[in-house]
Amino acid sequence: MDWYNMVNCVHKFGGSSLGSAERYQSVAKIILGHTQLGDCVVVSASGKTTDTLVTLWQSYQQKDTQAVADIVLQLSNHQGDLIEQLLRADVKRNALHTLNEELNLIAELAQNGQLQESALLAHGELWSARLLAAYLQQLNVEACLQDARNLFILNDGQLLHAQNIQQCSELIASNKINVVTGFIASNSLGDTVTLGRNGSDYSATLLASYCNAKHVSIWTDTQGIFSADPRKVNKAIKYAKVCRGQANLLARLGNPVLHAKTLSPLKNTDIKLAVRSSYDVQASQTDIVKEGCVKQKRFITTLQNVDLLVIEGLSEGEVTHVSQLIQHSLHHFSQNGDTYLVVPAASTYQVVSYFAGRANISESNLNGCAVLAPEQDVNTLALHALDLLNLQSIQPRFVHQGDGYVLLLTDQLIDSDILSILHDKLINKGQEVALIVAGLGNVGEVFIEQLSTQLDRLSDNFSVKLVGLVRSTQMLFNASGINTVQWKTQWQHEANNYNEHDLLSAINELDYEHKVVVDITASEKFSALYTDLVERNCHLISANKYAGTAPTIWYESLCKSITEKNLHWRYNTSVGAGLPINFALADLQNSGDKITRIEGVFSGTLSWLCSKYDGSKAFSDLVLEAQNMGFTEPDPREDLSGRDMQRKLLILARELGIKLDLDDIALSALMPDELAQGSWNDFIDQKDQLDEFIKAHAHKAQLENSVLRYTGLLEINQGKVTAKVGISYVAKGNALANLTPGDNIFVINSQWYSDNALVIQGPGAGKEVTAAGIHSDLYWLMQNLK
Repeated sequence: MDWYNMVNCVHKFGGSSLGSAERYQSVAKIILGHTQLGDCVVVSASGKTTDTLVTLWQSYQQKDTQAVADIVLQLSNHQGDLIEQLLRADVKRNALHTLNEELNLIAELAQNGQLQESALLAHGELWSARLLAAYLQQLNVEACLQDARNLFILNDGQLLHAQNIQQCSELIASNKINVVTGFIASNSLGDTVTLGRNGSDYSATLLASYCNAKHVSIWTDTQGIFSADPRKVNKAIKYAKVCRGQANLLARLGNPVLHAKTLSPLKNTDIKLAVRSSYDVQASQTDIVKEGCVKQKRFITTLQNVDLLVIEGLSEGEVTHVSQLIQHSLHHFSQNGDTYLVVPAASTYQVVSYFAGRANISESNLNGCAVLAPEQDVNTLALHALDLLNLQSIQPRFVHQGDGYVLLLTDQLIDSDILSILHDKLINKGQEVALIVAGLGNVGEVFIEQLSTQLDRLSDNFSVKLVGLVRSTQMLFNASGINTVQWKTQWQHEANNYNEHDLLSAINELDYEHKVVVDITASEKFSALYTDLVERNCHLISANKYAGTAPTIWYESLCKSITEKNLHWRYNTSVGAGLPINFALADLQNSGDKITRIEGVFSGTLSWLCSKYDGSKAFSDLVLEAQNMGFTEPDPREDLSGRDMQRKLLILARELGIKLDLDDIALSALMPDELAQGSWNDFIDQKDQLDEFIKAHAHKAQLENSVLRYTGLLEINQGKVTAKVGISYVAKGNALANLTPGDNIFVINSQWYSDNALVIQGPGAGKEVTAAGIHSDLYWLMQNLK
């Protein structure tokens, strides 16, 4: 295989990811799980090592020999501790010896006045890369140290691309994990030069471009790129995809996740860039993608303690150069014929000196924020932002509206409270929700019909679009939205056959802030996809009972994933159609009550059959009548088996936090066991057995002054759980006895409803009430997203 294709991915780990021995161990685990031989791992200096080295340089310049000695000791302790904790035997002794020699040389050069700034700062990355490579080797990983000063050569500040590509092809090992120093390079004379703050990110993308890698993963201490700083705004949205243009603009306007120059080597390439969390490997990433491959998002960033300079005759190259000089991304713009530069106040003197008389301070000691958004939204958002700041008694001192953003510079700090208000009113309003409906039968059709009017109610905070329709063998996807009125026509012309991979790929490609899959199927196979849907950050609404009654291990794993990803799963219609039984149980428990007993009839079909039966007509005739009216499954034995009610009782039990599986719920059918065998025609031939069976039970019930019902019972008594589904004889005065044919009923006893039960009763089936119940779940979910 050609070397040029040997590097699959370049991984980059920042200083916080390597701040302690435990963090090195975590990074090693990530490398073991996410790399292949030939890949590169670019590392920053551990923790605050670069800051410490900068302080050492400043102390050296000030000729503070005591401070230099103290800082050398501080570096020795920190690096020595890492080596002591991570390495063993001779490898540890050699590493400590090498570190000691290097620190002694630094002290000697400082004493002799020969210290070089770039060569000094390079030690941080060199120590990290050397230690990580040695630790990986200790774990029997084929790893090697690569000093980037041999890979990246500059002449007069310009990278020698052709030479660097050749160097990389010769030095990057295809049979090892290459641990590469970030931040540093060398000039054509062999002297060390640095690539500026955040230079390790730049090193990673530069290396990827030289090696023709497929991916770059920036592993950091945040989970990706958010709509605002998640440490300041609780409801900040993590975006799955951000276009390169907005990522670049964000870097210049106060967002610290990516540096503007990080993206430049990826221009005109297909290399994929992802921002991932080294602290939470399972968390979803943010992909930085090419322009046009993703819609533009809304962001809000804050600026703190900046100055606004007016520059005469500013060129693009000068911005790049001065950014390198002060090691900070800079934003410049033109307004009313003047060219402005936004500069951190701490660097203003250095920048003014650089421009030698061409720079004047226009405004100083500024704070503020910037709102980024699609171009068509910016003007409206700018006006709203000014109004909102005015309500907080903040009058911006300087406002600039540019392509895709508005910059609001103020005297006051934009604190977390104000930032949260701005985010809620400006950013959340721009969120879009993609709706995918699986199951287009009776209930599915009514749900979509009702959706047309529901969208108005849901659109106060979100733009909700129906983007996917799924049936057993065909699907229709339109990322821009499917017309909820003309959907049947669109389905006829555009639906395609699909497999699971096609479906999951289509959902994965949806570029929406939220995705909601509404499962109105009765398919166990579709419910098995829930884990994949959650992996793709989908909220779930189920009328399907299979997932809620799956084996405990699978069910609990699904619930855990949903919680970890901060997603929602609503399934109120899986029991009781449109009746709010799950809401009621959750409400009682949330208010401190403890439920001790639930008994009821949870099947509209069996409710109708038992309530209608009075002996005047054979029970089998009632079954056939219900079948003809569409009240039953195609094979009514599925209803008579009681399995449907057994699943519903399990869902209720799990709603109470009780660990049960289906087999833990005793089940007796509403028919003789032998009738479950054979075909439906065989059943018809033996229907007399069903009639005798029911007649005998009805007679026994009558002797007890009761009526025949088919019920489910869940009872919790001093920690002991009783769960059963089957035939019962209910006293005639009981609420279960007076059931309207077709109704469901839930009789709930608790600490607060011990003597006088809480009763929830109403239609237990029907396409309109079930569809309405699903809409109730959707509305609840939307309110919680808000």
